[in-house]
Amino acid sequence: MPISLLHGRRRVLLASATVVVAVAVPLLTLPTLPRLSWLPVVLGLAPWIVGKYLLCPLRWHALSESGRSRRWHIRAYAEAELCGLLTPGHVGADAWRVRRLTGTGMTTPDAVAEAGLDRLVGALGLAAFVGFSATALPARMLLSALAVAAVAVAVALLVGRRRPDLVPHRRLPAPRKVALGIALSAAYQLSICLLLLGAVAATGHTLGPLALLGAFGASQLAGAVPGPHGASPRDGALVVALAGLGLPWQAALGAVALKAVVAWLPALLLGGVSLLLARRLTSRSSAAAPAC
Repeated sequence: MPISLLHGRRRVLLASATVVVAVAVPLLTLPTLPRLSWLPVVLGLAPWIVGKYLLCPLRWHALSESGRSRRWHIRAYAEAELCGLLTPGHVGADAWRVRRLTGTGMTTPDAVAEAGLDRLVGALGLAAFVGFSATALPARMLLSALAVAAVAVAVALLVGRRRPDLVPHRRLPAPRKVALGIALSAAYQLSICLLLLGAVAATGHTLGPLALLGAFGASQLAGAVPGPHGASPRDGALVVALAGLGLPWQAALGAVALKAVVAWLPALLLGGVSLLLARRLTSRSSAAAPAC
């Protein structure tokens, strides 16, 4: 069997297993809730869609050197999110963005560096948001982000001496662009909290906004360990944090499962439609091309 075919089957199996786990958790959890109301989570979903599919692409666009329009970044980000939901640790999202960037003529090292830079600015925005919410976690989160950045710089210097062809040549973004990216990321974190607030309310329980922010911030510390969407260590940490605030375990599991399952709806609608349109345009271009 060809190696490429074997790797393709492994990728399909991994994606299928990830989807099965992501779907199984809410299917097993939500029916056991004594009360479930969809209106609160729908109200929380609306600002989250704006944060995820508008603010995050705008952050990427502010930091990007691709020269592409905001619309291009919004479409590519939506496609990447769908790929991310299909892979543990959301790694497929960055892989797809790198692929899209290299398709514009950007070198692979520069594309990888751009995706990593966007991730770093997103982490700084998360730390800024949690710090603004007056919880006790931002110092640790900020130090973690800075430590990752320091390691990345050290690795880049080491690789630059051994393999200078692999070192990205893109310039660092201007401070105002970084500040804009951090602000957009912090606003996106607020939209996540609104979605979580709606998911908790959908189970028939309520939590104070500040307490909810603390639970959300605590769960982010487990985000470094990958896992399927809806059943990752970050989701588990969020369940524990919500239960620690007095929410019944059944309600905590239900709120996190509900938050995970509704994330599929805009991903399939926005990312899936964008991918289908792109494939259709490619097919038409191939059909219209003259035969050699």
